[in-house]
Amino acid sequence: MTREEALNLVHEFVKSESLVRHMLSVERAMSFYAEKFGEDVASWGLLGLIHDFDWEIHPTLEQHPVEGAPILRQRGVPEDIIQDVLSHAERTGIPRDTRRRKALYACDELTGLITAVCLVRPSRSILDLETSSVKKKWKDKSFAAGTNREIMAQGAEDFGVELWEHVSHVVSAMRRIAPELGLVGNLAQIERSH
Repeated sequence: MTREEALNLVHEFVKSESLVRHMLSVERAMSFYAEKFGEDVASWGLLGLIHDFDWEIHPTLEQHPVEGAPILRQRGVPEDIIQDVLSHAERTGIPRDTRRRKALYACDELTGLITAVCLVRPSRSILDLETSSVKKKWKDKSFAAGTNREIMAQGAEDFGVELWEHVSHVVSAMRRIAPELGLVGNLAQIERSH
């Protein structure tokens, strides 16, 4: 499956712009780590891009991503990628026993928290986001209460990357596609007013 085919799949099944942006974020973070570790950038990115493609049609933990797997098979997605998609959910029984699976789990939830932090900043931008800002919001349990910090911390630990280094890497990765993520914000306006 090419990236274009994967993007078409995403747009076929996902109508929420924020969910598309989430998957683009995870794709970019996965690609960053593939580059860093000398892994296959295309397959790692593809996994990040399609991992939640079925969330809107299978919006429960019992259904997602198990019921999406047959659709991926029909579309010719390689079985190893499908197994990796299945591994990011707790109930599937597919172990997170490869670096790529651990990367997906480590990046998935974290991109949501980073996006949420960006959107409450005066600049509404990832371009000026520092890891310290994420750390400050991390401590505020009422902020982005829907994100699971235990999963994020465990994901980074299992992946073998120190949590705040991991945050820094994912922020850097997401910066590369800030316009697609809607996270350029109003940084230029703020800078002009100073």
